[in-house]
Amino acid sequence: MELNGAAAIVTGGASGIGRATAKRLATDGVKVLVVDLDLAGAQDVANEVGGAAFGADVSDPAATDAAFEKCVDTFGKVDIAFLNAGIAIGISNLENLNDADYRRIMGVNVDAVVFGLRSALKTMENNGAVVATASLAGLIPFPPDPIYDLTKHAVVGLIRSVAPTLIARGITANCINPGMTDTNILSPEAKKMLAEADFPIMDAGQIAEAVIHALTSGETGQCFVCQPGIEPVAYQFRDVPGPRTEAGRGRRPPNMDPS
Repeated sequence: MELNGAAAIVTGGASGIGRATAKRLATDGVKVLVVDLDLAGAQDVANEVGGAAFGADVSDPAATDAAFEKCVDTFGKVDIAFLNAGIAIGISNLENLNDADYRRIMGVNVDAVVFGLRSALKTMENNGAVVATASLAGLIPFPPDPIYDLTKHAVVGLIRSVAPTLIARGITANCINPGMTDTNILSPEAKKMLAEADFPIMDAGQIAEAVIHALTSGETGQCFVCQPGIEPVAYQFRDVPGPRTEAGRGRRPPNMDPS
């Protein structure tokens, strides 16, 4: 899609990947609404990029709707939705998981993406783009935080499933799936451990470039894996036998059209 003159909403935009992406979008002439629970932080980023800010808990559907309405009121439209807000809880032993932490991470990492996607599709005209921040953990097991892993697999499944339904509207939907990135989700202890192991940690700016790639590639339903030192690459899922896959051809009921 053409970025110059487009209007974007970036959730979780006050820091990390959201902040870096808001700044990167602005360099291409995109008008950006920075959305975050931290309104002061969102306003700081908005001031940097010449955009606007909105304070919202995006796990609340009414607040998400209001954020998209703000984008339309401010810029006249929504062309790009970068659904990026996310948290981790860092609990590896489910016996130690409490209900409040579980509800909180599901709200921010899953509900907010569902509500954001719904709001985007209600306000977005044809030929728009949705990008959701998943994680490398959405493609592989991640024993240090299995609930975080669960939420990112959910994002991958949602985006891959909805993408084909949006083709007729000219709307693309993709994920970015970063590996270890220097954001607030990565604890100081984890950063220290990775540094001691000489394990590379990506800068949020590299992930912002992956978002640009997802927006401009023309592809849809993809998970763009981001790893240190390489360009974003679309993950190749195995074609397992099923009613809507090539490997399952001949096994599907007659009324199931794979298109």
